[in-house]
Formats: sequence, structure tokens, C-alpha cells
Amino acid sequence: MSDSSLIKKLRDMTQAGVMDVMKALKECNDDIDKAAQWLREKGIVKAAKKASATVTEGVAKAIVNGNYAAIVEINSQTDFVVKGEDFQNFVKEIIQIINDIKPNNIDELNNAKTSKGITVADLCIELTAKIGEKICVRRIETINKNDDQMFATYEHFNGKIAVIILVNKNNAADMCKSIAMHIAAMNPRFISANQADPQWIANETEVLRKQTIAEGKPADRVDMIIKGRVQKVLAENCLENQPFIKDQSVKICDLLKKDNINLIQFKRYEVGEGVEKKVQNFAEEVAQQMGK
Repeated sequence: MSDSSLIKKLRDMTQAGVMDVMKALKECNDDIDKAAQWLREKGIVKAAKKASATVTEGVAKAIVNGNYAAIVEINSQTDFVVKGEDFQNFVKEIIQIINDIKPNNIDELNNAKTSKGITVADLCIELTAKIGEKICVRRIETINKNDDQMFATYEHFNGKIAVIILVNKNNAADMCKSIAMHIAAMNPRFISANQADPQWIANETEVLRKQTIAEGKPADRVDMIIKGRVQKVLAENCLENQPFIKDQSVKICDLLKKDNINLIQFKRYEVGEGVEKKVQNFAEEVAQQMGK
């Protein structure tokens, strides 16, 4: 194993990760200049400089293979790159790998071998170096079903939103597709109030309490007002209580009951959700890309 001071020096020189630095030093017999060149040739140095970049563009995909389903988000920094051939081919490769090995988490996917014989993580580095933007597989979640259950999926036309739902097996495939579409549009957090996260409810209650007090409501009515507001927020965020997007006079719970659908689970991904997008002047962005 290389000396720690040598590892630190090469990291400072290249900004590459510890494992990449150690591998480079091993390949180059601890010759730091050759190791730095090795990292550059592999595209690791260029990719390392992009490692902290914010990736808020990309695609969300819903994949079903028998009793296995996965929802995945694949990212780049700009929508321009998303539309490019290299990124689109990368997405196809990731989908094929998911179908082939059925990974359970992001680590299994990133460590999977691609058609080039390298891992998904290494292919991301290679593409980042080639394209000049950070490319990554941000997240993946999976659902497994029994033979007597059914998946339904929806992907929005722009590729930015994907949904998978798991239901009891029935003959209402079209309705299940419509419910998946509704989830894409209305973004519920939970199926029902009974399944709502207690911590989320507690946080919302505290926010509403502060708002209610700030409004100067009578002290003896605060708890009652908060209770009503919490119920309203729950109704807005629970799928079963939402009015159906195609017919506002009907609630989702009524549709489920009518077609004898038991909605067991759902996953919804929207590209870039939860990531703070950096606002940058376009002229400055172009100047940076040109190295000015």
C-alpha cells in the first residue's frame, strides 16, 4: 500500500478520490507523476473536478421485469446533454443492466459491469470526462411482487417523471395506468392517512402551529384550528383523498373501491427533486465552459 503522504499529495494534485489515487499509485509503482498522468488518461482528473457539480437534469425511468420493478433517476447538468446521443445510449445501457441483474440498491447498480467491461460508476467517470458535464445514476428504488399482484407504470412524455404502482391482480389495467398518471401529476406523499409518516405529520403540525399563532388567532381556538388544518394538509397529500385528475367529482378512494383495486405501494420520481439548483448567469456559464 502506498504511503499516506503520497496519497494525499496526489489527491491534492488531481482532486481524484482516494480509491482512484491508490489504484493509480499501484499501477505506476508509486511514481506520482506517472500516476497523475494515468489518472488524466483515464479521465478521472477531469471527472473529479466535476464531482461536486449539481446535477438537476436527466431522466426518470420505470422498469418492469416479471415480478421485479425498478424506478431510477439518471442525471446530467444540462438538458442539452440529456438530449445527446451519448447520454441517451447511457440510459439504454442502464435500463438493460437493471433488466439483466435486477439490482436492489444504488451500490449494486454502480458496481455492475457494463458492455464495455467496466462498472457503471467507471462509465459515469468516462462519460463525464468525454462530455464535460457530470453524469451519474443518482438513485434507484425497487419493488418485488407476488404472482397474484400487478405493476402499472407511467412515464411523462418529457422523461422527467416516472411512477410505478403495485396493486392486487385484477382486470383494471387501464384504470391503474390512469392512477399512475394521477400520481405523476398530483405528487401525493402517502396512499392514505393511516400510512402517513408520523414524523412528517409532527413537522407539519409544528409549522401550522407557528403560522396559526402568528396570525393572532384566539389562544383557546388554536388547537382546534390546527387540527382542522392538519386534516386538510393530510387530505391534500394522501392519494386516496385526492380528487381524480380526470374527474374532479370523484375521489381516488372511490375509483379504487369501484374497480376492487387494492393499491399496495407506489414510487414516484421527478428529476432533480430534493436538489437545490444553482442559478447561474448564462454568459458566465458559457465562459466557464470555454475556460475563461
